[in-house]
Amino acid sequence: MKILGFMGSPRLKGLNSKLIDSALEGAASKGAEIKRYDLIKCNIHYCRGCFKCVHENHELPVGTCPLKDDMAGILEDYSTADGYILTSPVYDVGVTALMKTFLERKFSLFYRQGGDHGKIPAARVPADFKKKVSFIVTGNCHDEYKDCMGGPCFEAMESDFFIEQIDTVDKLFVGGVDNMSPERTAEKVKEAFALGIRLVDEIRKSRNDVLTIAS
Repeated sequence: MKILGFMGSPRLKGLNSKLIDSALEGAASKGAEIKRYDLIKCNIHYCRGCFKCVHENHELPVGTCPLKDDMAGILEDYSTADGYILTSPVYDVGVTALMKTFLERKFSLFYRQGGDHGKIPAARVPADFKKKVSFIVTGNCHDEYKDCMGGPCFEAMESDFFIEQIDTVDKLFVGGVDNMSPERTAEKVKEAFALGIRLVDEIRKSRNDVLTIAS
């Protein structure tokens, strides 16, 4: 089993880094292969909205984007993974530009016939809910503001996965990050570790359920 982490913070040694590392370590403790992508270090161009990736080459598992950057290799790795962990701090009541750019470029995973105007694209390779994803969002506002500050971030990240037929396992909001005690930081890092464990457990459970039904 392979779990990929995508870190949307530009700070490589900040709280998001600690949380995603702990979550991935939790997944690894259950036997998963793990890999972390720091989006600040990836060469990902802005989507141009040309729609070539969704309108052409429908036989391919990933659409062909004319932009030449790291995204083709990232999506190849993404397609072979079993689960995902995405983290982002709240920037202006939304995910970071790094995370938003990455999410937009995932458009290559979908397809749509040229004449299907006004319709939501479909997944090229639907996961059939056998893959799972978890999200971590951090913000300066306290946890009581989770819905208004974390909610838009979770929604932005989750929407693509819904179309791919990938279930969400956890949404962890960590508030008050501008004044966190070492004790609370340790507590949230521990919660992230448990998030990684649950992600692997839920993936295995979904696949065992399918096998039980089939038999």
